[in-house]
Amino acid sequence: MFAFIVRRLALSIPTLFGVLVVVFLLLYVAPGDPVQEMVGERADPETIARLRKELHLDEPLLKQFALYTGGVLRGDFGNSYITQRPIIQDIRERFPKTLLLAGSAMLLASVLGITLGVLSARNPGGWFDRLGLGVAYLGISFPVYWVGLILILIFAVLVKWLPPSGYGGIKYLILPAFALGSRSIAFLARVTRSSMLDVLGGDFVRTARAKGLKERVVVVRHALRNALIPIITVLGLDFGYYLTGSILTETIFSWPGLGRYVVNAITRRDLPAIQGSVLFLSVVFVLVNLLTDLAYAKADPRVAYS
Repeated sequence: MFAFIVRRLALSIPTLFGVLVVVFLLLYVAPGDPVQEMVGERADPETIARLRKELHLDEPLLKQFALYTGGVLRGDFGNSYITQRPIIQDIRERFPKTLLLAGSAMLLASVLGITLGVLSARNPGGWFDRLGLGVAYLGISFPVYWVGLILILIFAVLVKWLPPSGYGGIKYLILPAFALGSRSIAFLARVTRSSMLDVLGGDFVRTARAKGLKERVVVVRHALRNALIPIITVLGLDFGYYLTGSILTETIFSWPGLGRYVVNAITRRDLPAIQGSVLFLSVVFVLVNLLTDLAYAKADPRVAYS
């Protein structure tokens, strides 16, 4: 298992280096002078020259890249142009809120989606199976922002059961978590159903039933465990998307996470904040993929030796 982890980490290094290069060049591809954006149009030339020297923007490009890489390796993503605060401090404050939202959405999607898929596979063609497929098609068809707005309209405006936006207790978490996880609920239900139908027709399942095992034991301990690989794939990809792409959900529900921080940075053209956020989220996505690979190896030990 240790060698398996080392191999996966080694494969991640070129990806992260490529992201680092792209993020660094973002400062030079974006239109406008970053120093001018920081100080405004009324700054005198002496102030602009001094800031360019402090930010090492007057150095050769390769030296700037070396300095930036060294700072990143030390955990220093620079300071925000707007707030003048260290970007890593902003990320440290906001990422736990994004992690809470993503974890809640993933828990909700796992419980509802897998349960719906298993129950549909136990009686294919029945009324519950048709109902589950209908729900899955609807969930995949509707975009996240539309689901979020409909949830706000129903549960916050009409019946007034839940707050429409903001950050606080569990009441503030329910609507954004459900909106973010709605697509995964539908997709997990379809994938689980398909995978379970393949497994339930296997010889080992018929053997387990012939031994007199209870249907619940056959479905959960034998069938579901052998159907986990495609389910883990969906869970890993969607959780990585939740952590790195929850911008729309956080914006709709005014959730003070990292996604909304990136939106504000783009609006204000705060390039260092955009650079640091994108780089951090890239590292997070790579780590999520690594954890997904480890889950593969746990569910099927043959993966670790492939």
